[in-house]
Amino acid sequence: MQYAGFATQLVVVLLLAVYGGTWLDKKAGFRKPLFVWLLPLFLLIGMLIKLVRDLSKKS
Repeated sequence: MQYAGFATQLVVVLLLAVYGGTWLDKKAGFRKPLFVWLLPLFLLIGMLIKLVRDLSKKS
């Protein structure tokens, strides 16, 4: 059940990151989608680090 919660959290965070990146790109006036790529990438890296730390504590 714990990993189902993590998967749901991952989907929600990615959707919010894409929406926020789109908003930031429009606000900044970029022609190419810079924040749409960067925000989800950084959030994925952060969540993977969190997952590895959580799993290493249990071992």
